[in-house]
Amino acid sequence: MSPPILVDYRRRGRTIKGLVNFARNGYVYFLERTAGGIAFVEGMPYVKQNVFRGLDPITGRPDVDVARKPEVGKVADFCPSWHGAKNWQPGAYSPLTRMIYIPTQENICAVMMGRLGQTSTGAPRVTTTNRMYIAPGADHLGEVQAWHVDTGKKAWSHNFAASPNWGPIMATGGGLVLSGGTNDRIFRAFDASSGAVLWEFPTNSGIYAPPSSFMADGKQYVAVVSGWGQDARLMQSRIDAVSPGRFPEVPEGGVIWVFALK
Repeated sequence: MSPPILVDYRRRGRTIKGLVNFARNGYVYFLERTAGGIAFVEGMPYVKQNVFRGLDPITGRPDVDVARKPEVGKVADFCPSWHGAKNWQPGAYSPLTRMIYIPTQENICAVMMGRLGQTSTGAPRVTTTNRMYIAPGADHLGEVQAWHVDTGKKAWSHNFAASPNWGPIMATGGGLVLSGGTNDRIFRAFDASSGAVLWEFPTNSGIYAPPSSFMADGKQYVAVVSGWGQDARLMQSRIDAVSPGRFPEVPEGGVIWVFALK
């Protein structure tokens, strides 16, 4: 659901054949690909989360706070929400900077309670009552994060005060990180090393698709589809329900934008 990235990285003086996964549960896992399977190296939270109290340092198994686990008739409060700290949208890796770049949902939490009901045939089924909310004191809701694979630490973060981030990311050989994904409908280029915003362009809708790059007649282009919907639209409506007027609907589009790199 949240695609991992295969990249070799350095730890404690050795090169590890790596698999790095920014999981929906709010933890980033640095793993090792071995002939015998995938081994745990280390893991840590990359957004606000309260479901895991920590990870076993050997196995990587989580210590789950059962109070955060929804059950029938019991309300559970948890961060991140069921959409995850990062959902399906892919991040990117740059061999120039040795960084992985990811879009995140931050400070978006939920409450949920299981309910026992029946289908139209009378068979039992479990449904849920649920609601999203924004964590008290939150100063932003989405991010583009950059993590250095050899240090296992976050190098920089660009925060979006009033928008989740549903934008897949592309890194270029020229030192750019390109992404949309925010409810302001803007397509942005970041400096891959520093995170500085170098360029931005307003589009017709929210960008929910991955950018792509290609060459034609010796010139490099970047193309992206601007068109909002699915999980991005659902999250927008749910957080607007708890903060009416702050998160209005984003126009839905379906327009291909193409830009030339100078």
